[in-house]
Amino acid sequence: MLRNIVTQNSKVCFQKQAFDRSIKNVYSLRYQSFKKSPEEQVKESKLDSEPIEGNLNKYRKIKKNDKSQPEDLKLRENDLKKAFKPTSFQTSVASFLIKYLGVNVDRVRSGPIAGSYYYKECSDQGLIYEDDVKLSKGCEFFYNDLKLPKTFSQWYQIHILHVWILFVRMRAMPFDIGKNYQKKIIDRTFEELERKLKEEMNVRSGRFIDNYLKEFNSQLRGCIFAYDEGFYTDDYTLAKALWRNLFGGRKNVDFVHLEACVRYVRSQLYVLSKMSDRDFALGNFKFVPADQFVRPLSPEEYEEMKKEVIAKYEKIDNDPNTKPTEKSKLRYDN
Repeated sequence: MLRNIVTQNSKVCFQKQAFDRSIKNVYSLRYQSFKKSPEEQVKESKLDSEPIEGNLNKYRKIKKNDKSQPEDLKLRENDLKKAFKPTSFQTSVASFLIKYLGVNVDRVRSGPIAGSYYYKECSDQGLIYEDDVKLSKGCEFFYNDLKLPKTFSQWYQIHILHVWILFVRMRAMPFDIGKNYQKKIIDRTFEELERKLKEEMNVRSGRFIDNYLKEFNSQLRGCIFAYDEGFYTDDYTLAKALWRNLFGGRKNVDFVHLEACVRYVRSQLYVLSKMSDRDFALGNFKFVPADQFVRPLSPEEYEEMKKEVIAKYEKIDNDPNTKPTEKSKLRYDN
């Protein structure tokens, strides 16, 4: 029920027009005024900020080979999509359903792509593993550079931020497909929240778990609407939304950290705006690490990239040996 509420409320916020309108103004945004990555900007801050203290639900670090972890969460990013490669029998059945019964392959694909691959992409940006010698780039940026507390609730806020970034692109897809992708990633988020509360946070009471899930649902809806407002208006409003949610409205926040977060978010949105619907739906997006600077493409570079993408998918669509499960009705020229 909670997951359905989120999807229904988010579908009416902003459609493709809003996405196009905001992305067209990306060149005038302040985050492009300096040729620095968000990480470089944070490290050059003149303020000696203390780490933000966190007293909310300290969580134990988990192991990647933990038996309680779902199989797809144990996999590296590069191996995740391969794990969902169907068997010959599954491919034959799916091909029959698609060809003769008109099953929408893009809706079917939303499960493994949005519910597993993109979920893991969002989750890993703030998830700390026990057997990692070094933190991931995402964790380094949020916990070491921005000095956010290493708590369960903070991980959830980082996860929500990245889910919302994907939501912006999903809303620009055809409505029924985009809605299905949103639903799959939200479904998986709440399934994993419930599992983490039971197995990692050792919450045994069903009533307490339900209360936590309701609170997480309220946070999710509030964050989506706040970030939507910032995305549609200006960087100042987006910074306020990040301060209230990601930084918990704390008073001891370095403004340079806030500006770096805005740059980080706008960089991800810019990359997504240059991806075709089909590229994104097939799971070809990865979050740009905070230590990398996103340089806007020139019109000539963008047209060249677009031609390459069109040639790639035209070849796939025109190949008689391409299986129905490998095709898509989504556009690749937008």
